Amino acid sequence: MEHGISGFTLLPVSTTASLVGMFIFLSLKRWWPYAGHREVLGLRVPVPGRWTLLSGLCSAAIIGTTTLAYTLPGASIVFMMLLMRGGVLVLAPLVDAMSGRRVRWPSWVALGLSLAALGVATGTNVSATLTLLAALDVGVYLTAYFFRLRAMSHLAKSGDPAVSIRYFVEEQMVATPALVLTLAALALLGGDGIPGQLRDGFTGFLARGHFLEEVLVGLLSQGTGIFGGLILLDARENAFTVPVNRASSVLAGVVATAGLAAWLGLPGVGALEMAGASLVMAAMAVLAVPTVRAAREKARRQQADARVHPGR
Repeated sequence: MEHGISGFTLLPVSTTASLVGMFIFLSLKRWWPYAGHREVLGLRVPVPGRWTLLSGLCSAAIIGTTTLAYTLPGASIVFMMLLMRGGVLVLAPLVDAMSGRRVRWPSWVALGLSLAALGVATGTNVSATLTLLAALDVGVYLTAYFFRLRAMSHLAKSGDPAVSIRYFVEEQMVATPALVLTLAALALLGGDGIPGQLRDGFTGFLARGHFLEEVLVGLLSQGTGIFGGLILLDARENAFTVPVNRASSVLAGVVATAGLAAWLGLPGVGALEMAGASLVMAAMAVLAVPTVRAAREKARRQQADARVHPGR
């Protein structure tokens, strides 16, 4: 490609692909019956509840801002990922405190490491104009995540798989349809700028010659949304599940940036960005301590029980 694709031009195809991927996934898993249903014109149709509607709208904002964050001209992928992922790490214990959940010591240590990662990330060289655009994108992203985590904590993090699946289905059936409809409405406003780029996204996808790649962006984005959402719905506190979710994403960003540098000669991962990513990974390692200890203790009890009752 001689010129990159605007993030707003990319969104229509990628989000439509995410919508299709979501419906295919829920249908293959046969999870539609878990959702709440109402009778409309003699047909029983799935409908979201109040909290899942809010969470779905927040998820729509997260999908859109994530795609835009990775397409900002001149912005480092790793830099944006550190700000967005690290910001959600900071939100996690705050949401737990507001929801009355106990936050264990590894979560506080991980919070400190995450704050250190953000401090390192702000040392990267980004122009003032792009910083304002990035700040707006990250601000919307973090606000949406705050309300999404609050909704999950209020309704779904109970340890009951059926409750989690119901929440997941109702949230997902709102997220991508809401985003696609919003983009379509903006594209119909007329004029240049963002509406013009969105119209080009809806109408010029074949002329751009990269339709498959745009569809793959959407499908892969939906994949991260599916598995990431299921992790966040785990019954443990947000200060545990969020870092588990975020660390893998930061690692993916580092690997992707390094791959683009080797393949296309684009700027690679800087020392400060690598240091910030390493701190986020260290936070992940700290959070694994209680789980590893619990697994070892369980193994010791099983071994002791086997010695006392060898026939069992």
